[in-house]
Amino acid sequence: MNEQLTSTWAVLDEAHRVLRGVVGGVKDGDWERATPCAQWNVTQVLQHAAGDQLGFAATITGEGWPAYDPFAPDGHLHGQDPAEFAEAAMRASAAAWATIPQDATDAPTPLPQGRMAGWLGAGACALDAAVHAWDIAVATGQPSPLTPELARDLLAVAREIVEPLRQWGAYAAVVPGDERDDEVAALLRYLGRDPRWTA
Repeated sequence: MNEQLTSTWAVLDEAHRVLRGVVGGVKDGDWERATPCAQWNVTQVLQHAAGDQLGFAATITGEGWPAYDPFAPDGHLHGQDPAEFAEAAMRASAAAWATIPQDATDAPTPLPQGRMAGWLGAGACALDAAVHAWDIAVATGQPSPLTPELARDLLAVAREIVEPLRQWGAYAAVVPGDERDDEVAALLRYLGRDPRWTA
């Protein structure tokens, strides 16, 4: 596999790290398991996550759009190795975001909101990768890959971008929590996920 690229955006690099680790931990027989994304199995979540990374990259570079609809994944990688499939998308994303200055105030994104501050756009890209890493992890019996620090950073991003996206079904309604929730549970609930979900 090619050397991993970094994006210069710490939150995105960390999200890619956790997605990479989770995909690498999926056993051969687990790709059709159910996930917290009710209509999708593990392969479909991977396709969606990879397609979104390509979408963020292509919005910046103008090329390299996914060859399929990330919102209607068919569950077939057509002979591609899952880890290499994910890695190619993350490399494209990292390379694209590496061209966006840290102080950028107007970075392109594929989100309905359009252009936004660089930190927020890179954070949105990271949010997508990290939450789908969690989806895949819990669906395949792996521990949550989200750290409190990453969850805290991503919740700050989520509170800026998620509300307008709920109307398109990108995120479900907030799942009520309680005072026992940690940073990871708070993030997952805000994104419409039950932190105690099991397959």
